[in-house]
Amino acid sequence: MLDDRYFDSAGVPIRYVEAGGGEPVILLHGFSSSLDEGWVERGVVDELARSHRVVAFDSRGHGKSGQPHDPAAYGPEMGRDAIRLMDHLGLPRAHVMGYSMGAHVAAQLVTRSPARFASLILGGAVGRLDWSEADQARVDIEAAELDQGLLSSQILRLWPKDQPVPSAGELKAISARRLAGKDPLALAAARRSNPEQVVTLADLAATPVPLLGIVGTADPYRKDFERLRTARPGMELVLIEGAAHGNAVGRPEYVAAVRGFLARQPPMAAA
Repeated sequence: MLDDRYFDSAGVPIRYVEAGGGEPVILLHGFSSSLDEGWVERGVVDELARSHRVVAFDSRGHGKSGQPHDPAAYGPEMGRDAIRLMDHLGLPRAHVMGYSMGAHVAAQLVTRSPARFASLILGGAVGRLDWSEADQARVDIEAAELDQGLLSSQILRLWPKDQPVPSAGELKAISARRLAGKDPLALAAARRSNPEQVVTLADLAATPVPLLGIVGTADPYRKDFERLRTARPGMELVLIEGAAHGNAVGRPEYVAAVRGFLARQPPMAAA
């Protein structure tokens, strides 16, 4: 059982947990998830704690952390929460891994503060690369649906292509299940802040830290990983055969890839 801890991050209470020992690894979970759903229940924290000090936190707007309704409270602030948590714990450097939304946040975080990180692991997404009118239209639609307690468009966007498309009634039921006990208005605010988390492909490719990407072969974000590897040939890329966006983390190949990557990194210099 992990003990809940809290710290104040620029006025927003952030819940975090720790496990294991050794070099620190910061974990950032996906959208509408939590550290429990994203990392603990899937066994990732236990596995990584065998060799590292694992620090996972509920992103603002999620889990047991503070849940402001103003989009200005999100954007880059979601990455700054990780820096503030490291400062709170006295950690000058750490490895960092994000999945989906967490990967978008981590990508911007590391491009802005590369000296604080020894490596970057991007799972299920590579960062919000550039920004188009289509991206903005998607965010507007998904945020408006969240205002109504729905995740329909997001569910369809990430739905496995080899499975039947859910009906309107099924989408409503899936939305209710995924949003149970959560604050849709806080999530809508986080979604509306997405344009403030954009990174350029060139900046991400030039980030001077070792980089691992992990994505399922059935994940629509796979093409972004291949685009990033073209821009940065030295990037390690692991494809999980048959995995979709929603289930890649639960596959044993995922945590095996992370453990192998971390084991290959040189020791961090003493502070």
